[in-house]
Amino acid sequence: MKAGKIRPLALCVVWRGAEILVMEGHDSSRNLTFYRPLGGGIEFGERGMEACAREMREELGVEMLDLRPLGMLESIFTFENTPGHEIVLLYEGRFADPALYDQEVLIANEDDATIRAVWRSILDFDQQIAPLYPVGLFELLIGDDDDGALPA
Repeated sequence: MKAGKIRPLALCVVWRGAEILVMEGHDSSRNLTFYRPLGGGIEFGERGMEACAREMREELGVEMLDLRPLGMLESIFTFENTPGHEIVLLYEGRFADPALYDQEVLIANEDDATIRAVWRSILDFDQQIAPLYPVGLFELLIGDDDDGALPA
């Protein structure tokens, strides 16, 4: 991430019942493990939905179906003692290959690094067991109503 630059991102939320697929990240400067949906940077001339599908193909080698916009969040944060600023376009979709939902851990590749993607209950983030980023994603996923209902 370049200092002083705003980075556009497209992230993909994939549901398995009341669980979402998230990558495990770690900020060693704060000794903090956190979770975030998979996805990445939007390239010049690329639409967010295209970036979302491309990133899932690049990171997991999977094709996505039924991608639809969920919303947008602005994220201003510090990671490894470096300030960051992202505009995050969020999409929801499902795997073309249903067998992927049977895997508890998926291994993703990003920038020559291996990333572990796991299914986590959305309730884990309500109980603040570990942070879900970007900030505001949990509230967006559960909706504004107070009935506690989860997506089907």
